[in-house]
Amino acid sequence: MFPKDTPREDLIAASKLSGLPLFLGAYPITPASSILEELAGRKEFGVVTFQAEDEIAAVGAALGASFGGALGVTASAGPGVVLKAETIGLAVALELPLVVLDIQRAGPSTGMPTKPEQADLLMVLHGRNPESPVPVVAASTPSGCFHAAIEAARIALKYRTPVYLLSDAYLANGSEPWLIPDVAGLPDISVELATRPNDGDVFHPYLRDPETLARPWAVPGTPGLEHRVGGLEKEDVTGNISYDPDNHDLMVRLRAQKVAGIAADIPELEVDDADGDAELLVLGWGSTYGPIGAAVRRVRKSGHKVARAHLRYLNPFPRNTGDVLRRYERVLVPEMNLGQLAM
Repeated sequence: MFPKDTPREDLIAASKLSGLPLFLGAYPITPASSILEELAGRKEFGVVTFQAEDEIAAVGAALGASFGGALGVTASAGPGVVLKAETIGLAVALELPLVVLDIQRAGPSTGMPTKPEQADLLMVLHGRNPESPVPVVAASTPSGCFHAAIEAARIALKYRTPVYLLSDAYLANGSEPWLIPDVAGLPDISVELATRPNDGDVFHPYLRDPETLARPWAVPGTPGLEHRVGGLEKEDVTGNISYDPDNHDLMVRLRAQKVAGIAADIPELEVDDADGDAELLVLGWGSTYGPIGAAVRRVRKSGHKVARAHLRYLNPFPRNTGDVLRRYERVLVPEMNLGQLAM
């Protein structure tokens, strides 16, 4: 199989592995439109696609699908992701799973839609109001998009949080030979929806899993599991609307702690340093994987010792990232932007 474009079949696989129907809410935009076009023709897999009237409606529909017990996904490029920010913040507060695909392109504004860039990183990390941390995963190769999409869905479902999956126009229009994976070797990302009260005869919508800090996920209409939703701050455990500053402080810290805790659930950063004595580390992320690899091989052929590492997880970072960086006298960070990861 020769994968072309960013997650499409990948999302179908995530849907099947999770046991949840896939819903894509999207508005046409280059270079993300082909995701909507491809998934619209996959109804035999139970995929539902919705071409919305604008980006805000698209993400709102996707979040609504998640509220209804589906794997909600929305896809866009940078200009559209900007418009989705408030609803993604709502998903943070509601603590519902949502996968947001950002197929980056050159900007600002409408920019150059057919050209690649990696300049949305700071936006997806911090571009919401106010304290609303969101996990960020980045694909590095066309074939890697498959596993990156499944991983983004796994994190979103397990931790009840929106997750950004970063790609770009380079990957969207690239292809490479790819061995179809054995289904048995793919991760089980299934989730259990709430079906009964979790505290005697009472259902507390924010009674958290002690390990993941994820709240229960109850499908509307489940008898006895009615609970409030909305953009206002919730009270921990009960889910009641609260204006108490101490509760708000608690909720902000809990949501941040939940995202930070994902670091224990992701692989450590791997380093390619054959002899272990390189003084320079080249650190990259996303689609610069190929160019960085070629450059490092060329430098090594000329007799220089250089190490390389490539980040797949940008929030939170792998737990050994600091230890890796401290090992090297110098760290070079090539990016298709003005140094956002370096910040």
